Amino acid sequence: MAQRGEVIVRFDKASFAYGHNKPILDEVDFSVRQGSKITLMGQNGAGKSTILNLITGTIEPDSGRVHCAARITVAAARQTISQDQFYLTVREFFERCFAQKIYDIDPRIDEALSIVNLVAPHDRIIKSFSGGQQARLLLASALIQNPDLLLLDEPTNNLDQDGISHLTQFLIDYRKTCIVISHDADFLNAFTEGVLYLDVFTRKVEWYVGNYFDLAAELLARIEKENRKNSQLERKIQEKKDKANYFAHKGGQLRFVAKQMRQRAQAMEEAKVDVRREDKTIRAFIIPSQPDIGGEILSITSFSVMKTGKLVTRRADISLRKNRHLLLLGPNGIGKSTLLESLAQGKAKGSKVAPNVRIGYYRQDFSTLSLEDTVYDSLSFVAGEQTEESIRSLAAGFLITGDLMYAKIGSLSEGQKGLVSFARICLQKPGLLILDEPTNHINFRHLPIIAAALNKYDGAMILVSHVPGFVQQIRIDETLDLEK
Repeated sequence: MAQRGEVIVRFDKASFAYGHNKPILDEVDFSVRQGSKITLMGQNGAGKSTILNLITGTIEPDSGRVHCAARITVAAARQTISQDQFYLTVREFFERCFAQKIYDIDPRIDEALSIVNLVAPHDRIIKSFSGGQQARLLLASALIQNPDLLLLDEPTNNLDQDGISHLTQFLIDYRKTCIVISHDADFLNAFTEGVLYLDVFTRKVEWYVGNYFDLAAELLARIEKENRKNSQLERKIQEKKDKANYFAHKGGQLRFVAKQMRQRAQAMEEAKVDVRREDKTIRAFIIPSQPDIGGEILSITSFSVMKTGKLVTRRADISLRKNRHLLLLGPNGIGKSTLLESLAQGKAKGSKVAPNVRIGYYRQDFSTLSLEDTVYDSLSFVAGEQTEESIRSLAAGFLITGDLMYAKIGSLSEGQKGLVSFARICLQKPGLLILDEPTNHINFRHLPIIAAALNKYDGAMILVSHVPGFVQQIRIDETLDLEK
């Protein structure tokens, strides 16, 4: 094991691309020292998860090298549990974390689960856990290995506030090395010592000391400085061009002077710096609602929740009409996602959706998307009679352009899948909008724009979100707390 402060990971001119059309990294150089807590940031689809895969050795760089110190153990908590693990028991799930059989694994499982504040029978099937509980299982699967280097990919997704608080305190107390990908600025700022920023345009990784707010301030200062320098050069370039035109018209020997002036102007043009193109944000958008509906859209008179391992039925008196927004509350595992899914499928006992109501359903696991479809096919499927031009225009607002339109859904980052899901909802024009953790994986630069669109949506809406700052930006007319 390396000593504190020693370099344990080093990227040495590492480049990587997914085929010819999707370059990710271009001769990237950076290092990570033992004991540091680092945030890895960048735009959706920039390639942050790819960097973690290069560190774990899941993939190899196309050129350059990725060095990991000798005898360093590495464990990663991914964003989601793969479907081939859904029918494992908890014990089998954790046994797969080790190359060799662990004979005392049960107490180690309990210890790891206690860190993430989850109680789970070891013979329970993974698929039976909620999205938030699966997120805790993923964290525990990395922690049980007690690695020298802990890699966390969007660890707060699906976690309720209690779960985020436990994870935050764990990372504050953590004595080893940690690299975290997250779009939750407040969470990151609680423990981050430095930021590795992956620029989606240059495909380089830049190092910044401090937390996200330090990064944002430094980027803004750099942009302003570069703009000032270019403005000064622009004035001098124009002066040279004006003088060159003046001397050129004089003729004779002065034409040579004019040529020199033009050469100096060209040199100044080349001296201009490329102003940093900061992460783009999605365009402001609206979600059109189904025009031909009125009266009661959804009624909920009873629902079921999971309490101490048993289903309990509770009474409710919820009636949603147009322009009414319902917030669904409750801790991980109580049954929020189950209720939303049953409502979307029209199978919820004690609930009724009015006939002919179109439902727009944003699932936290994106299982409403077909991974084999191209983005264009996925959007066209719900677009009705809308033209290809209008589909492409809408998609561009969600940063879906060029070759990305013909990429398979399965090849997109989780954040890009989220943007495709919002684009589909806009094309659907739903009368009832059901949103299950719509902030997961989404770059936090986009969240105020998404919140504004939801706030203006004039159909019936049900929202589940564990992000208070996001919910506060949206008009909520009614709240249903499943726990109470």
